[in-house]
Amino acid sequence: MSETTEWNSKIIAEFRANEGRVGGPFEGAPIVLVHHRGRKSGHDYVNPMMYLPNDPDDKVIFVFASKGGAPTDPDWYYNLIAAGEGRVERGTESYKVTVRELSGAERDRVYAEQAHLYPGFAQYARQTDGIRTIPVLELTMV
Repeated sequence: MSETTEWNSKIIAEFRANEGRVGGPFEGAPIVLVHHRGRKSGHDYVNPMMYLPNDPDDKVIFVFASKGGAPTDPDWYYNLIAAGEGRVERGTESYKVTVRELSGAERDRVYAEQAHLYPGFAQYARQTDGIRTIPVLELTMV
């Protein structure tokens, strides 16, 4: 098991044991578990990630394919885009979602809001500047 997979597994277990709350570096942050199917493998995957609620529409959340400021997009991003759908666990609730990638000013506004609330996202943007634009996905409850 890779270090990332092991770390994700611990976060997922903690999330499920505590009704969607986790501690450590994510304590108090909004966390969601995103389920997606591998576009090549067909395997089912789950990734924990921070999200930004879309106030006042609680059926919509935004997730960010930051990959910790890495120069490449995460596999989950490609999987969700390819499928156009997925499933999330949010708190104690689980539901299907449709996926839409934001672009232009809409993407920039949502990313700036997340970076303002959580400065690590501003750092990720600096790390990827000139390499890639971090994708922002809108996940809408079906």
